[in-house]
Amino acid sequence: MIVQASEPVTLIGGAEITKGRLDRARALGPRVVAADSGADAALELGVVPEAVIGDFDSLSAAARRRLPPDSLHPIAEQDTTDFDKCLRNIAAPLVIGIGFSGARLDHQLAAYNTLVRQPDRRCLLLGSEELVFLAPPALRLGLEPGCPVSLFPMAAVEAVSDGLFHPVGGVNFAPDGRVGTSNTATGPVDLSVTAPKMLVILPEAMMEEAARALLDAGARWPAP
Repeated sequence: MIVQASEPVTLIGGAEITKGRLDRARALGPRVVAADSGADAALELGVVPEAVIGDFDSLSAAARRRLPPDSLHPIAEQDTTDFDKCLRNIAAPLVIGIGFSGARLDHQLAAYNTLVRQPDRRCLLLGSEELVFLAPPALRLGLEPGCPVSLFPMAAVEAVSDGLFHPVGGVNFAPDGRVGTSNTATGPVDLSVTAPKMLVILPEAMMEEAARALLDAGARWPAP
């Protein structure tokens, strides 16, 4: 394990980030790790990551010169993404990922794939308008009435909810079948799912509440 932490960790990817988004993530996860060229973004905003993990195919030479040699952790294999390499090498109660959405749709979809491939690693991906995380076996979100809530299955999965305008109990979700987008909360939401296959999508303003809910959720998915 490259990074071990008893508190949440901020993970920076190569897509565009803002200082405001970085500051917001670091308020919850003060320790910073970068995925490959995410180190360039971190340095540009005045933050030196404690570890840089990836295949280093996009990390600039200038950034490499500015980073302490013992912070560089190259992983040469090309079978997984830099985000996957990072997530499986960070042991923390929660990883808050920024810079993993917005630049390229294929990279964004690959990040969602990693959330499902590494279900034992609790991770919240924060974008400019939305946040995405893999639903744990059960969680409670303190949402206000009218808050948008979308559920997107990455494989066959069932769920039970309380506090959603359209209850999801009894629905067989599948990526090529029924999905749960454009739902809304009627108040606090309780959600239970049968498998580590359901993505939860909320407005980015709900980051702090989503992080709290993930940290408080007791049951965890086992490692694959």
